[in-house]
Amino acid sequence: MVRIPDAKVALSTASVYPESTAVAFEIAARLGYDGVEVMVWTDPVSQDIEALRRLSDYHEVPILAVHAPCLLITQRVWSTDPWVKLQRARAAAEKLGASTVVVHPPFRWQRQYARDFVSGIWRMAHETDVRFAVENMYPWRYRDREMLAYAPDWDVTRHDYRHFTIDLSHTATARCDAVEMAARMGDRLGHVHLADGSGSGKDEHLVPGRGTQPCAELLESLAARGFDGHVVVEVNTRRAMSGAEREADLAEALAFTRLHLAAAARVPGS
Repeated sequence: MVRIPDAKVALSTASVYPESTAVAFEIAARLGYDGVEVMVWTDPVSQDIEALRRLSDYHEVPILAVHAPCLLITQRVWSTDPWVKLQRARAAAEKLGASTVVVHPPFRWQRQYARDFVSGIWRMAHETDVRFAVENMYPWRYRDREMLAYAPDWDVTRHDYRHFTIDLSHTATARCDAVEMAARMGDRLGHVHLADGSGSGKDEHLVPGRGTQPCAELLESLAARGFDGHVVVEVNTRRAMSGAEREADLAEALAFTRLHLAAAARVPGS
């Protein structure tokens, strides 16, 4: 007998890029994902709460998380003020029934934001039931040079946050031990971005099982300890030659995730 884990498996809308947010909902419904994480970016639908609600209702796919617009290409999405971005992400999560807002640490050149980031995230966390899960990042590398692009640190476990997101493509890029990082996060690990990487220095977001990261080991360890957060498939399908190839990759990622979550949930002696 297998005990079904409490963790839900969601599809990041970023996983269908360059297709649209709307396409992500269609694919999530067709493949049987438990929900979606909305990456708020330049697609107008990703910024529109009512449009997202209509997609969720139509496809009967809940929105489990909102990824705040933290990327370089989203510097003007939902304001240029990073705190306003987070306030709007929280409001979107509350209105859409999502439990989690994923946020990156600031870029180093966002000096005032970085200076107040840890205390500011705690303050916002006290104002809502939505989790602000701060995501591990990585050093930027060019040839043999390394640049620290994030502040106060790309390794978020070096600071005090209520909740963390661990991203296994980012651990590959940072060349750090994902299982050891997850152990440092402990009970404050509330959210997982599942992808793979080869440690090449690029943020690859490979389908889990196609790189060197301990994706299976991490999933099994989370299931064994009763992890009840969300596991979000966040992979890069930009090189897919067709919609069918993209869906095959996303179906493979879903099957891998469910298999290894269930592997540790088997009831002994049954």
